[in-house]
Amino acid sequence: TSIWLVERNDMLTQRKEAAHQLAERLFAAENAIDEAIHRVSDLTGHMPIARGKANLSAIVGQEAMSQASEGLAALIEARSKLVGTHHQLALVRDQIGLRQLALGGGADKPPLQAHRAKLRVVKPAS
Repeated sequence: TSIWLVERNDMLTQRKEAAHQLAERLFAAENAIDEAIHRVSDLTGHMPIARGKANLSAIVGQEAMSQASEGLAALIEARSKLVGTHHQLALVRDQIGLRQLALGGGADKPPLQAHRAKLRVVKPAS
């Protein structure tokens, strides 16, 4: 019986270590995508200001702004996928017997919404 307990403790230790390493990478990815969303939204928001300061026509740089907006939408979709990944990894954590292991930043989390509005870039009318 004692050998079984030692093996079980070793297995739980290995699972906890693997879960912590995975959580660190997940949080790093979440932070990176949030930072990218911030940077691209700042860039996109500044484009019309720069155009105005340069006293240029509204059509100048429109395609660049459209491309940046599409990039922002893709980043937001990627963030949504990471949120789903986070949720699925929490389920796996529970399935492998680590439910009591808290791997978050401690912030209260709302329940995952089943239906999310999809963002899409709308092309301007010609």
